[in-house]
Amino acid sequence: MLNRFLKKGIYICLVIFTSLTLVASNGNVNHVTGANDLKTNEDCLIERALKKPTSNRPCITNPIPSITPIPTPNLALPQKERFLAFITTQLPLIPNPNTFEYIMLRQYGAPFVNLNSAIKLPPKVFFPNPEETRTYQASLVMSKVNSGNNCLLQKAAADAFNIADKQINIPLKSGYGAGDCTRTYETNLRFWKKYANNNTLERVKQGRETAILNVVAPPGTSQHLWGLAIDLRVSYSAQRKALNQNGWFQTVETDLPHWTYLGVPEEKLPDFGFNKKIVRGITYWLTPL
Repeated sequence: MLNRFLKKGIYICLVIFTSLTLVASNGNVNHVTGANDLKTNEDCLIERALKKPTSNRPCITNPIPSITPIPTPNLALPQKERFLAFITTQLPLIPNPNTFEYIMLRQYGAPFVNLNSAIKLPPKVFFPNPEETRTYQASLVMSKVNSGNNCLLQKAAADAFNIADKQINIPLKSGYGAGDCTRTYETNLRFWKKYANNNTLERVKQGRETAILNVVAPPGTSQHLWGLAIDLRVSYSAQRKALNQNGWFQTVETDLPHWTYLGVPEEKLPDFGFNKKIVRGITYWLTPL
């Protein structure tokens, strides 16, 4: 009987503590503890109060997300060196110049400046096969965008897009499709075969063909594989402004529908070495490589 009343009292205290913690969070929840986690912590506190044998294990009552220090770009460096110096903190191995991987980094490597610790960047710029792509994608925390059916992005990117979409309607390029967001290796390959072939790929690898890269990404290299790109129908400056204010930018020159989540304020992009290029009234932020 005593144990039952003690358990009830501890449970009530835990509920009050949790409520006060949520109220103090200014309404901005960055991490949602699952029901199973809450139940585990509740049982842990009860066991400790009853002095059970397992009560020596630590109880997590208010998880605190880890904060990754934000590196400051060295503005004394030239743009190219500044960009490379910064992404070295994000990309384990910088490709050698004139290699296929370096060409892909130049073309599609903008997301490696992403500072959001909730974003999981790929360990390299090129996945050589579907298996490696699936392994990486299986590790991502994904969320649906509000504009389409089953259109998924990494959660931080989806949340940022949904905020912009609430400010002003921003339709997907297709209007409905999952292919506008995260793609599989097979979908990336299918798009490539629609516009190019193996001979084109060889010329790209040799550095002799670059124009095709503004139309379609070679297999295993698309930003869409990373859950950090979305294809949109943007017609108004207000839509662009909402996207930019929430970390979304156009990073592939002349690829009008393609938007990339960088998660960096627009005024900070030059600090990371980005080149601002305006083509027919559209602003693109390009890597300086």
